[in-house]
Amino acid sequence: MNKIRFKVLKIAFHPEFIHPVKEGHRFPMLKYELIPLQLKHEGLANETNFFRPELASFETCCLVHDPAYVAKLFDLTLDPKMVRRIGFPLSKRLVDRERYILDGTIQAACYALKYGVAFTVAGGTHHAGYDFGEGFCLLNDQATAAGYLLQHNRADRILIIDLDVHQGNGTADIFEGHQQVFTFSMHGEKNYPFIKQRSHLDIGLAENITDKEYLEILNKNLLELFDRIRPDFVFYQAGVDILATDKLGRLNLSPATCARRDELVLGLCHQLHIPVQVSMGGGYSPRIKDIVNAHCQTFKIAIDLYHL
Repeated sequence: MNKIRFKVLKIAFHPEFIHPVKEGHRFPMLKYELIPLQLKHEGLANETNFFRPELASFETCCLVHDPAYVAKLFDLTLDPKMVRRIGFPLSKRLVDRERYILDGTIQAACYALKYGVAFTVAGGTHHAGYDFGEGFCLLNDQATAAGYLLQHNRADRILIIDLDVHQGNGTADIFEGHQQVFTFSMHGEKNYPFIKQRSHLDIGLAENITDKEYLEILNKNLLELFDRIRPDFVFYQAGVDILATDKLGRLNLSPATCARRDELVLGLCHQLHIPVQVSMGGGYSPRIKDIVNAHCQTFKIAIDLYHL
């Protein structure tokens, strides 16, 4: 395992991340443009901190996905039912966008091995499973990056922490029964997807959960997981759709709780010297300001913790 060297911030960003694939999802796409601008505006990052990913190869996309499914994606020959399940009209540009995200997360994972923590402005495409896309996710970026680290002997025990309001059903599908990748999803029990896959550990939350209860449940389970799993790499899906302002979340949690959530995850990784890659995940508040501020808070917490 490489020795971690702190004080370097690396963030994957590509202009294709902001491609407005569907007008009804303008805000979630717009945030990928505004997050880097906000980080630069606040003096938290500059151009040297951002790197541009390449198109992930067919072979890379098949690390954790069914080659037959990936081939149909590349050829734009997916069954119409699968296209409807994904939710976006299928196009080469859309597939390329997912390939950039995959490579960005893989590169960010490698940077995390060097510097302790690294980010992907987009990503968190956790609804894509082994042989299916779903919920606006075609390919699973963190699952693929986990497969890459295992293939190249860069990690041996990986923990995927998914704190998006929606269960990481695709990630659970890919790593069901896996011995080296442990999946943990803490999500709204009655929220999408309505048919859940089985993660190694699932915690379904009631919609009336309080901020205090949420943090107590999370802290308890994180401590137990890190002690039991003893991961040598962590992937963190940091969706901000747990916020009370989120139109899809329904958890009614405060920005302070969202920030404290990030502090718990990143603080443990920093304390235990476990590299962590962070993907942004979901965020659907009507005001784009609420989404961007919450995501940028995740960066700020890491910058403070790691003295970046």
